[in-house]
Amino acid sequence: MYISTRGNITPQTSAQAIASGMVSQGGLFVAQDLPLINWQEYMDWDYSKIALSIMNSYLNDLPQEVLENAVKVYQDGRFDSDNPAPLVQVGDCGLLELWHGPTAAFKDMALQVLPYLLTSSLKTLDMNADVLILTATSGDTGKAALEGFKDVPGTKMVVFYPEGGVSPVQERQMITTGGGNTYISAVQGNFDECQTAVKDVFSSEDLRKKLAAKNMVFSSANSINWGRLLPQIVYYFWAYLQAIRQGKTVTGEPINIVVPTGNFGNILAAYYAKMMGLPIGKLICASNKNNVLADFFQSGIYDTKRSFFLTSSPSMDILLSSNFERFLFEASGRDATKITSWYNDLTRTGRFQVDEQTLDRCKENMFAGWADENEVMDTIQKTFKEYNYLVDPHTAVGMKVYQDYKQKSGDDKYTIIASTASPFKFANSVLSALDKDKYSDYDSWEALNTLSRITGWEIPLGLRNLKDKPSQEVSRVKPEGIASYLTSQFVK
Repeated sequence: MYISTRGNITPQTSAQAIASGMVSQGGLFVAQDLPLINWQEYMDWDYSKIALSIMNSYLNDLPQEVLENAVKVYQDGRFDSDNPAPLVQVGDCGLLELWHGPTAAFKDMALQVLPYLLTSSLKTLDMNADVLILTATSGDTGKAALEGFKDVPGTKMVVFYPEGGVSPVQERQMITTGGGNTYISAVQGNFDECQTAVKDVFSSEDLRKKLAAKNMVFSSANSINWGRLLPQIVYYFWAYLQAIRQGKTVTGEPINIVVPTGNFGNILAAYYAKMMGLPIGKLICASNKNNVLADFFQSGIYDTKRSFFLTSSPSMDILLSSNFERFLFEASGRDATKITSWYNDLTRTGRFQVDEQTLDRCKENMFAGWADENEVMDTIQKTFKEYNYLVDPHTAVGMKVYQDYKQKSGDDKYTIIASTASPFKFANSVLSALDKDKYSDYDSWEALNTLSRITGWEIPLGLRNLKDKPSQEVSRVKPEGIASYLTSQFVK
């Protein structure tokens, strides 16, 4: 069963939690009980079999046949390797390459699975309505969601992204998806304004009633949806098992995990893996210049009233990290009253402060740091120069923060960094890091080809010939106009 982080809804089944996406009154669904996983039995299993086992432990009301079909996505050619998330040694740490799916970003690992879970949840609940899936994206979720739900019967997918706040390649990926059920809208604001507006729409009873009259219901493909977050837990177990197989650690020995962090879902998945029994020592939360999380772990104050920066790692240009609410729920001893109070403060004043005991629990599990733009560029250049290995700006943030952590703590446990996107998704930034004077004036399409030519790395299939693909219409709205846009588009 699933409960709300704010204690404002009766326990729901997994089908109800996934179909709803988030708690309409505010709050996020979390599992009432976290299973302990006997991960040692996974030692010789492949990725799909591990994914099926872990998802079975959370989704006992969905048909087994659906879950078996869902995990086949990791074997049916959608990923460019038999291993959908290989662990590669780079310097003194391992990089878990999570970008071998169709959109070249880690979101594919879950968003190729979510359509199976969501459509099955609706069927399990005997909901014969079409589902309107709303997704706010800071770059990668949008394309991965569009790709996953494109032409899925009974679904309509609407992606909202901050205009000017994603890379040209990310934007082009979204608008060239195609599909008769996909809609794309550029929001005139930053990601936080975009995401907040979408959440407000979810809680609009008036709009829900209007959609119900048209036999439609809301859901989400963001990591606020448990069906999106759950598949992400799997690859941390996979990472640990690969580390054992490669001789980087021994069975039962804890490892550290570093995650470049924006909306907090990816690192939350690692945290849940730890709570489920995976031997993880420290979780290292890496932010870019939008360092609201790093500041929180120092002070216990979550303060969004600060400057917002557009950086070379746009998927992390976030001040309101949605999944942080789930983490605080766990760190506070699952105290829904505290969560409600803190998030009411956040809505009212733009900030909140947790109690000392909760902050101590947060620090027990996580270290948080951040990297500025110069450090990110230096890390990209240094990594390629020393190891002939390309990293994108988000992964570079993780690498820099890990080096800071290691120097500060002296902790020499084997460490795995989540590599969240192909460097080709941010070819301009990566080229500029390699040689700013030589490559700073290239457009995005020249940059893709040039990066491939000078490094010998192949452009991922999903990023080839993007410039020449036909694009679809993009609407442009202000954050406060999202509800009106949806009404005009779907309630006629």
